[in-house]
Amino acid sequence: MMILVAVTGAYVLVCALAFVFQKHMVFFPDRGMFGTPIQAGMTYRDVFFDTEDGVRLHGWLVPAPEARRTVLFFHGNAGNISHRLESIQIFRNLGLSVFIFDYRGYGRSGGRVSEAGTYLDARAAYRHIIEEEGVDPTDIVFFGRSLGGSVAVELATHHKPRAVILESCFPTLADVGQRAYRFLPVRQLLRIRYDSTERIVGLACPKLIVHSRNDEIVPFDLGQRLFELASEPKEFLEIRGDHNAGFIESGRLYTDGLGRFLESLD
Repeated sequence: MMILVAVTGAYVLVCALAFVFQKHMVFFPDRGMFGTPIQAGMTYRDVFFDTEDGVRLHGWLVPAPEARRTVLFFHGNAGNISHRLESIQIFRNLGLSVFIFDYRGYGRSGGRVSEAGTYLDARAAYRHIIEEEGVDPTDIVFFGRSLGGSVAVELATHHKPRAVILESCFPTLADVGQRAYRFLPVRQLLRIRYDSTERIVGLACPKLIVHSRNDEIVPFDLGQRLFELASEPKEFLEIRGDHNAGFIESGRLYTDGLGRFLESLD
């Protein structure tokens, strides 16, 4: 009986710790900058802008020669924009300018990260490229990777882009958490939702869902589920490789797939 009580107590303690410290299990911001687009042979401009609640954010505007569209880039839950140079270069090589920014608490952006904060950050970034950079809303493609996909979908419910590309994404964060922590009641404990299940149904713009069957963090079936939830028009691109490097490991499979989708928008 004492062993049972001890085990039960330990389990309750683990659940309590997971509930209290869940933000540290979801967000992994990095303040240190790994590099700049210059190191990858790309010109860029540092951009600073403010959110509705007064947080100063930092981003990069990376222009492409004779760009046909602009990608508004929403990165995942770890690192910062300096860890996305390969992705920026891929989009630039496809003829798109890129505006990528750090959420509050990441990189050179101020504030502390939260789910609600990332949504405010996304709206501020969109507002900046429209009002300050003069980008036509019909020429903006939202790109979200992993957790950033949920941010992109939330913004798209308020501001319709030309298209949305979601890579290595999930219907809800709880879906991912329950797979990672099968012994915990994740759905009951999680306050950070990132729930795209209903939002993606209402998006009328073209959508490309990209996912690897080898994704070890966001299982492939969750990407399929997200695709099933999405309304038409939509396409699915299966790539290979792990969660963080699949887009690199897939090579032409990935870049050609993106290229075909972007050309279809014309």
